[in-house]
Amino acid sequence: MERCTWAGDDPLYHAYHDDEWGVPEYDSRALWEKLILEGYQAGLSWITILRKRESFREAFQGFDPDAIATWGAAEVEALLQNPGIVRHRGKVEATITNARVWQDIEASQGFADYLWSYVDHRPIQNRWSQLSEVPAQTEISQAISKDLKKRGFKFCGPTITYAFMQAAGLVNDHLTTCPCHEPVADMGQNPASG
Repeated sequence: MERCTWAGDDPLYHAYHDDEWGVPEYDSRALWEKLILEGYQAGLSWITILRKRESFREAFQGFDPDAIATWGAAEVEALLQNPGIVRHRGKVEATITNARVWQDIEASQGFADYLWSYVDHRPIQNRWSQLSEVPAQTEISQAISKDLKKRGFKFCGPTITYAFMQAAGLVNDHLTTCPCHEPVADMGQNPASG
């Protein structure tokens, strides 16, 4: 069996694919971090984000949305000078806005519960055998994207949202030929409640 072909041959990519991608995540803060990083990836390769992830975590105070929600122009300008992250004003400003949206959702129902409710709190188990079968977006990713945007969230189009769903384990899109498919499927058999 061979791992999903998108993982290429970079050891960092292999570790991410083997240990993180598709593993169901139920922590609200960690889910928010994954969604934010998917937004930063737009227009770039995921390996670029992986290589900068620790710098992102340091720059964004461990992706603590409560801390980031208080930031303003001074923090934006400081981040735009940080070579360790993707320096894109729109994405940096969106991260602050998105932290505030996270706070609203977290207070009203919990961010994890909000996201997992779209899949009935159980990972969708796909059985793709070829990468060409895997969709770029689905009706569910479109619905999540639409609702997040309505709430003010930015950089969360349906393709970004679907990539997030794959990464956070709301959907198991490991190919059936990948040794991670069945272990990840097993993790989804006993989902934690949001």
